[in-house]
Amino acid sequence: MTKTFEKAVTGFNHNIKHKGKVYHVQTEDSGVNNPHIITHLFVGGNILASKKTSYADILNAENLAEVVRELMEEQHKEMLRNLINGVYDSYESTARSYQPGQLAADTDPAQVKLQPGQSMTQRPPPPPPPVAVPAPVVVPPEVAAARALKEKPKINEIGVETLFGEDLISEKSLDEVILSYLAGEGEQ
Repeated sequence: MTKTFEKAVTGFNHNIKHKGKVYHVQTEDSGVNNPHIITHLFVGGNILASKKTSYADILNAENLAEVVRELMEEQHKEMLRNLINGVYDSYESTARSYQPGQLAADTDPAQVKLQPGQSMTQRPPPPPPPVAVPAPVVVPPEVAAARALKEKPKINEIGVETLFGEDLISEKSLDEVILSYLAGEGEQ
């Protein structure tokens, strides 16, 4: 009896650092309705390389899900091996890429897109700087609670406002304080 799977096989994702850049390799299955395995190699959000393999010829395999998983693993590993072996090193200079956390420059003249009929000397004017709108003052809850106190902070011996109970500090040891509290003397 032929056993097929309805859902696509779960894919693979790996980040790998190579020559100072972080690459992302992603392999996915499109499922039996579109029997393809697709692997992409990304750098800085751009697809650097892709490989698409059809498995339409093995749809009647008895253990199709296992076979597809093995094909996916091999294709994923092949992309990783090619990356490490420098197969894609010459492609890097053709695409602008950014590393994780890196932001693009505001205006890179090389990346300005020209409108039809516009010459290189007629660049569009830069967009106006955004107008700064003052943000509403948000007070942290502990500051709001301190402002709502009926009893204002006291000035301590060094001239600083404080809400702490410096006047509660005694010369008793912690054991003596606990014993006096347990004996009922702490309510005085």
